[in-house]
Amino acid sequence: MGMAQFDLADFVDRVLAEDLGSGGDVTSASTIDRDARFEAIMDSREAIVVAGIDIAIAFFRKLDPEVRIEKLVEDGDAVPAGQDLMRLAGNARAMLAAERSALNTMQHMSGIATVTRQYVDAIAGTGATLLDTRKTLPGMRLLDKYASRMGGASNHRMRMDDGLLVKDNHIAVNGGDVAVTVRRAKAADHGLEVQVEVDRIDQIEPALKAGADRLLLDNMGPETLKEAVALVAGRVPLEASGGVRLDTIRAIAESGVDYISVGRITQSAPAVDIGLDYALQQLP
Repeated sequence: MGMAQFDLADFVDRVLAEDLGSGGDVTSASTIDRDARFEAIMDSREAIVVAGIDIAIAFFRKLDPEVRIEKLVEDGDAVPAGQDLMRLAGNARAMLAAERSALNTMQHMSGIATVTRQYVDAIAGTGATLLDTRKTLPGMRLLDKYASRMGGASNHRMRMDDGLLVKDNHIAVNGGDVAVTVRRAKAADHGLEVQVEVDRIDQIEPALKAGADRLLLDNMGPETLKEAVALVAGRVPLEASGGVRLDTIRAIAESGVDYISVGRITQSAPAVDIGLDYALQQLP
């Protein structure tokens, strides 16, 4: 999955514990024989970009290590409505107990990947790179950012300690002086690039003279962004941020900025519709 820091086994255990409680799936235990088999197809009920399929599989394998699974797509694949994503055959009680945890996770992650792909497609050919943000579900950051990467975004600032970003509130605490705030950040010498948020053109030169390595242009319209790009003239990378929507991102990208960060792709992406249905056909 490309997430070295992610503890899949721990995640699966925690999610299943949340869903099953202390008594487990009492409905299946009451209505289905202990040794009954369940053969099913997981499919997409709308056009999506897939993310989290290996995590979904991990839930089924946790409850039935002998489950047979045929994976039909990979993370990052764009698939149409009606596409089969996997076929599985295993213990019926185990499959039904794992179903909701598997679907919830994959629906959420694929939702992020799907929306992200829409933003990536909207700026294709402009030279701008889409970035995600720290606006993620608490406790789900690694998965949310993985999903955005499957949609085509680049990960930016996984945690607060891997990027130094001077924002408006930092500047406000220092009396509104951009230069003073930037110099303090540089003097701390964390070995990190110092990125500075500016929301006015007149803040750009003071930030650069104080040593800013990168500027975040906050809530600026396309014309103001073009002015900022011309003023900076390639001295540092420029990132546009703040209120970026699917219908506005193309104009923002065409202003000439290097990066565009969008919180919506992880913060507001709706879950997609993925189902798991009993199948009459047998796995080969």
